[in-house]
Parts: sequence; structure tokens; C-alpha cells
Amino acid sequence: MTTAVALVLLLSLMAYAVFGGADFGAGFWDLTAGGPERGARARSLIEHSIGPVWEANHVWLIFIFVVTWTAFPEAYASITLTLFVPLTIAALGIVLRGASFAFRKAVVTLRFRRAFGGGFALASVLVPYCMGAIAGGIASGRVPAGGKAGDPVDSWVNPTSIFAGVLAVALAAYLAAVYLVWDARRVDDALVGYFRRRAVVAAVVAAVMVVVGLFVLHADARHVFDGLMSRALPLAVFSAACGAGALVLLVRGATRGARVAAAGAVGGVIGGWGVAQWPYLLPESLTVSAASAPSGTMVALLVAVALAALIVLPGFALLYVLDQKHLLPEEGVADVGERALDRPAG
Repeated sequence: MTTAVALVLLLSLMAYAVFGGADFGAGFWDLTAGGPERGARARSLIEHSIGPVWEANHVWLIFIFVVTWTAFPEAYASITLTLFVPLTIAALGIVLRGASFAFRKAVVTLRFRRAFGGGFALASVLVPYCMGAIAGGIASGRVPAGGKAGDPVDSWVNPTSIFAGVLAVALAAYLAAVYLVWDARRVDDALVGYFRRRAVVAAVVAAVMVVVGLFVLHADARHVFDGLMSRALPLAVFSAACGAGALVLLVRGATRGARVAAAGAVGGVIGGWGVAQWPYLLPESLTVSAASAPSGTMVALLVAVALAALIVLPGFALLYVLDQKHLLPEEGVADVGERALDRPAG
């Protein structure tokens, strides 16, 4: 049962990286799109693409927290007590991002639209960085066992955390660019090339980051490095093959296949980290089996997960299908701010 719950947790992390990470990556491209006029078309596509699904994707994050504190309470206590700084920053960033994304379309003046747009974009970069830094602190063994607090600074300001944070931003940007290439086909052919170029650059940057990360892990997170070179090696090879395949497909213009391959590449990175860390939840101090809750709790949790899969997953599937078929209404109210800006004063 413990292994089954750990597998559910890992699959949830992979799903959040693939779906939620792409939303944060869209914010990265919003940040780098340029001025109000030059970046208008790209920002319009980003809003149209993530508008119907960005709130739903956070369900994965909530699910991850619930499963962790229910199934592995000791590890949850240690993680939250040690990494409360990046967790707090990430939580505030999620709130700022959501509020800015919603209000940017409703405000009237250009100054406030810029302010809310900047809040949305900056938070979209800050949140994945903090998530990656948290993963790096755990992987490098800086979170102690026993529900105790570790160093609140060194636990997320260290070589592995910095590498993981930057990699998280790069992977999110890569995924978003690939997805936006597909969405741009129905809007503007010029945007297809615009995001294809950015997807290729992001893929190369992410690949370089992964190679550099191997040296970082070898020096600072040896248990995870050894796991990547042994039990997690098939997943690492799978991720690399998917990444190379996505790059080839992007260059050749096969955007549908590129989406699947890119998701496989990012999912393989997260899955490889989980398998490389096994059997530890907190390397090398707390194993998954030692951290698990009583068997009765684990059985009840698995039943709840099965019910959630039956009830919630079909809703997610329907949401994404309707979104891809363009059958969902535009999110929120009409763009009052844009109409006001277009209308002469007086």
C-alpha cells in the first residue's frame, strides 16, 4: 500500500509539471514578449490558451499536499518546517499570479494593465523557481527526518536547489512554448513561427541545464545522482529521447506529435527524480516505508484516490477536450479595459 500511494504521489507531481508547469511557462513568455504593442498578439494568445484551464490545473497541487500530509505526515512536517520560506513565496506568488491575470483584463488604464501584467508574469517565473528549489532541498538531503526543522536558508539556497529552480523555469517555458505553437495555428501563422523558435531555444537551454545538473547532483546530491545512473536510467533515456524527438518534430512542423513528446520529456524528468530518490522520501534519512501513516489510513486514502479518479478525472478530460475543440466560452467578463483604451476620451 505504501508503494502504491508513493506512486500516486509521483504521478500527481508529473501531471502538475505537465499541466500546471505549462501555465507558469506561459507567464514566462508573457514576461519576455516585449512592450504593449510589440507583445500584444503573443499575450492575447497566451490569455486565450490558458484562460479556460489555469485554475483547474492547481487541483493537482492541492491533491499533492493532501496526499503527502495524510500518507506521510512526518515527512510533510519536516518539509514544511524546513522549507517554509520558499513554500510561502510560492503560495503568495500563486495568489498574485491569479489576481493579476484576472484583473489585467478588467482595469481601464494602461498603467494598471501594465502593473497587473507584470505581476502575472513575474509570479509565473517566481513560483516554478521556488517549486524547483524545494525539490532540490529535498533531493540534496537538507530536510531532516523526525518532523524537525532544518536550516531555513541553506535548505533552499544551495547548488542543487538553484539548479532545480532554474531547470523548473526552463522546463515550464519549454512546455508552454510547444503548447502555444499548437494553439497559434488557429489564430495567426506568424505566431506559430514565433513560438516555434522560442520552443527550440528553450529545449536547447533545458538540455544544457540537465547536463550541467548531472555535475551538480554528483557533487551535492550523490544519492540521487547514483539513482539516476542506475535504477532511474531508463526514465532518463526515455526523457532524452522524447526531448530529441520533440525538437525534430518542432523543426519539421509536426506540432501535434511535438506536444506529446515534450510532455513525455518533462514527465520523464520528474519521474526519473522520484525513482532515483527511491526508497527515500527524505534522502538519506527517511524511507518511504518508515514515513508512512498507519495501514488503516493508507487504505482509506487509496479508496479516496480511486473515487477521486472516477469522479474528477473524467471532468478534467472533458474540460481539456472542450478547450481543444474551442467549445468553451471566454473566461471572465468582456475586456472592458481594452474597449476603454480603444475608445477616444470625451
